[in-house]
Amino acid sequence: MNVYFISGLGADRRAFERIQLPPEFPVHYLDWIAPHKAESLEDYAVRLSKGIDTSKPFALVGLSMGGMIASVLSQKLHPQKTILISSVACVAEFPKLFKFARHVPLYKIVPLWLLREPNLLVHWMFGARSKNEKRLMDYIITNTQPAFVRWAMHAIIRWKQKERPKNLFHIHGSADKILPVKYTKADCIIDRGSHFMVWTRAGEVSKKLAQVLRERKSR
Repeated sequence: MNVYFISGLGADRRAFERIQLPPEFPVHYLDWIAPHKAESLEDYAVRLSKGIDTSKPFALVGLSMGGMIASVLSQKLHPQKTILISSVACVAEFPKLFKFARHVPLYKIVPLWLLREPNLLVHWMFGARSKNEKRLMDYIITNTQPAFVRWAMHAIIRWKQKERPKNLFHIHGSADKILPVKYTKADCIIDRGSHFMVWTRAGEVSKKLAQVLRERKSR
């Protein structure tokens, strides 16, 4: 079964560099494409899905914003498995700050240059602790197009999906500061896992991914 990974906002396939799956699950990556002006998250997901070979059995694994994309595609393409990591399955699982942003979109007035500045707050929020983790986080931030971040923030806040897909498994960290686990309906909680646990706790995440992919029946 082919497994398609979708990374988080601003990140690329390197976010999954430490994830290892058994050889029976060929890994593919859906890299971000340029969004159209005012494009919705749903429409963007459909365009991104053109990189999926739906003629063969496949699974989706989405990280953070990539998990939201995977949740949308789960309802449209009906993959054998959909697995979210450090994400949410629908707008009902947004934390209060995200819901507040729907009515008071302060992110629109943030200067674009500020979105490319690594800082200690970002390290803390993502759970990057070691020198290598902070270096990777800084690289991701400085190499992300601010215009893409601005579009993505708007698309996420305006996302309309109200229901969780049925064919879904959710892995979340207990120490996620960006999308707190208490607002989600996670199936597996990684103790002390941060929003960046796909890197910092890659061994545990890899083990759980393999277990879920091998299960015969989808949830």
